[in-house]
Amino acid sequence: MVKFSRYALGNGLRVLIHKDESTPMAAVSLLYKVGSKDESPDKTGFAHLFEHLMFSGTPNVPDYDEPVQKAGGENNAFTNSDITNFYNIVPVENLETIFYLEADRMQSLNLNQKKLEVQQKVVVEEFKETCLNVPYGDSWHQISSLAYQKHPYQWPTIGKIPEHVEQANLNDVKAFFENYYCPNNAILVVAGNVEESEVMKLVVKWFGEIPRSPVVKRAIPVEPTQNIYRELINKNEVPSRSLNLAFHSPGRLDPDYYASDLLSDLLCNGGSSRLYRKLFKEQNVFNEIDAYISGYVDPGLLIIEGQPSDEVSLEAAEKAIWGELEQIKKEGITTTELQKLKNKIETVTIFGEMNIMNKAINLAYYEMLGDANRINEEVKNYQAVTVEDFNRVANNILIRNNCSKVVYVNARS
Repeated sequence: MVKFSRYALGNGLRVLIHKDESTPMAAVSLLYKVGSKDESPDKTGFAHLFEHLMFSGTPNVPDYDEPVQKAGGENNAFTNSDITNFYNIVPVENLETIFYLEADRMQSLNLNQKKLEVQQKVVVEEFKETCLNVPYGDSWHQISSLAYQKHPYQWPTIGKIPEHVEQANLNDVKAFFENYYCPNNAILVVAGNVEESEVMKLVVKWFGEIPRSPVVKRAIPVEPTQNIYRELINKNEVPSRSLNLAFHSPGRLDPDYYASDLLSDLLCNGGSSRLYRKLFKEQNVFNEIDAYISGYVDPGLLIIEGQPSDEVSLEAAEKAIWGELEQIKKEGITTTELQKLKNKIETVTIFGEMNIMNKAINLAYYEMLGDANRINEEVKNYQAVTVEDFNRVANNILIRNNCSKVVYVNARS
């Protein structure tokens, strides 16, 4: 059980505090409710750009990292389709340093042309290195744009094309910052051996006077039900052929999310998983194969990806996958199999909660979803999935008209 207290400042900042006496450190997670789905289709990559810009300094603190390191701490950040999260870990006695730094950049970030150009170059170079100049680097671009026709999940966090970030002007960037990086669009979590009253005094001291912002949320279009099999063939300079099958699956707040997550584990998580055991170990249809869910807040994707063995055609490899999927739908899962999957998730969850940084990040995420207490209900939600629930969800997801296929073949073949 992860116990916590919840507060709200007058400017809208939500604050959660979790006391953990087992560590001399304090973890701080500051979540902003903005991700790539909040971007305009013609100005993508802004949330990821701001993950970089937030480290570009302020008039008070030119270099964010230096004072964190002097305080004996570490920091980092991540952005995805739904959120942006900045996190720090520092000795408890130096916690105020982090509050000062986070509050300072929330209200005084250096947004000038020079700083923007520096980070634009960094992000564009990252785009080229990870998406354009490596085999299969644009696979998530291809999968997303094929599977989603309306929802902004149709582009990845890094953006549709590098030109969107490259051509961003200072006014656009400032407007994005003022709209989303404000106390009433943020959740602050502190976990560690801290005194609640002292933490709140410091929070009020550093964050209490930051003004609210009239946050304007985009009207996110609902993705229509897919009712036709989609296919895209890419001919590139790739070392081997690649097959990707994407199925629409429940979003994070859907009760069926848990069954869909267990389904991806049944397919390919561990040596006894169906696709890994049969198509990789026993039949050698694939050199590599994996399955996972995107974990989006809104309805997401269950992905199966693999590289067929040299002697196996793409058609035969896909047929082998569909054969296994049809068997799952026809025969269902056994009670023993399902319990094994649940036990594995419970173990991973329990071990994860031993880390204060994980607890801080997860508390912020679940609070963003609506209630931080979900952190204490996740294992129960997985354990509540019945064989009937699992089989129903598998039959709803693993159908041809719900599938988008992206294939990579060598241009010379």
